[in-house]
Amino acid sequence: MAIRRDASRAKRRGRKVLLTVPLLAAVLLATLVAGPGGGRAEAAPTTFVHPGVLVSRGQLDFTRERVNAGAQPWKGAYGQMAASKYASLSRVPKPRSVVECGSYSNPNNGCTDEREDAIAAYTLSLAWYVTRDSRYAQKAIEIMDAWSGVITDHTNSNAPLQTGWAGSSWPRAAEIIRYTYTGWPQARVDRFKTMLRNVYLPEVTNGSHSNGNWELSMTEAAIGIAVFLEDRAAYDKAVAKFRGRVPAYIYLAGDGALPKAAPGSGLDTRDEIVRYWQGQTTFVDGLTQETCRDLTHTGYGLSAISHIAETSRIQGQDLYPEVADRLRHALGLQAKYELGAAVPSWLCGGTLKDHLGPVTEVGFNALHHRMGYGMTNTQNLTESRRPAGTDNLFVAWETLTHAGNPD
Repeated sequence: MAIRRDASRAKRRGRKVLLTVPLLAAVLLATLVAGPGGGRAEAAPTTFVHPGVLVSRGQLDFTRERVNAGAQPWKGAYGQMAASKYASLSRVPKPRSVVECGSYSNPNNGCTDEREDAIAAYTLSLAWYVTRDSRYAQKAIEIMDAWSGVITDHTNSNAPLQTGWAGSSWPRAAEIIRYTYTGWPQARVDRFKTMLRNVYLPEVTNGSHSNGNWELSMTEAAIGIAVFLEDRAAYDKAVAKFRGRVPAYIYLAGDGALPKAAPGSGLDTRDEIVRYWQGQTTFVDGLTQETCRDLTHTGYGLSAISHIAETSRIQGQDLYPEVADRLRHALGLQAKYELGAAVPSWLCGGTLKDHLGPVTEVGFNALHHRMGYGMTNTQNLTESRRPAGTDNLFVAWETLTHAGNPD
């Protein structure tokens, strides 16, 4: 399949900090740019929460209880997942040493295999948790062990994005299996950690100045890997990337006449910013840097934002308040047109391409159910498309895990 791509809670406990003038200025600046909805937790958690990448133990327990009670939409969502190829107990993993991914999946040497094996490991880990059938856990381990024993590199032009996509799914699976099942040998756990640290993290940790969905997906991988590795420095770096990229991906009127530029992007003129925003010259709340490219890539970006914020919330450093206004407006704007509203001539020349995909559940649950925002368009879109399945890239089964999930 040819797929288009582009290139504290912690309070420094026990430490006294002398605020020099430069440091005080930095603290004041951080406070000023905290964004809508509240203050900022400035460092990684002192103790990581496990399982804690995208789904917590409380969320998993809620999911299991709902499915086993036969409640909808969770029962139907589980059935959809269980019937998919990703839940198959006869799946044979297809690891390779070097995964080579070019633009438009050309060449595709292991790209689809890697992404789908990673989604399968996550799918099987969810099936294990819901059913307590150890065969699912063992199959997830088989897939993770197969790749950790073989892969050494990602190459060609889409290597950063490919690494971000697969690297987002692997730690979700590993967190569930490592912390809820006793049958994964420590030596294999350590080997999997080595794979994430040496093969995946270096490819995603420094971000990207390509279209925003690249850096956001890469950052999602980086923060998930950091949690599994319990690497506070990598976690903090991922959060810094997130804080720089989200305001440069979703526009709010308070940004001024033009959208913000991502740190280090070098975009410092109106023409450069307009070109980067696909030629769009009228900016409204919730417009994204890729809306006028197509809704599919926009969905990748919004999904990654939701996933990163969800992981941070589980870890006790809730990033949702910092991005809530941007994310709710973005979800609402894209949902409005996805639901069929006429596209005005000033927006992307009156035409929007493609579709969002199954990407709204996590953000909608957090913003609407937990934080109390009214989100009519997003709610209508989300509920009309349940159960949300998978995009076969890095989004999977989010009606099952996040629909109405209070934890």
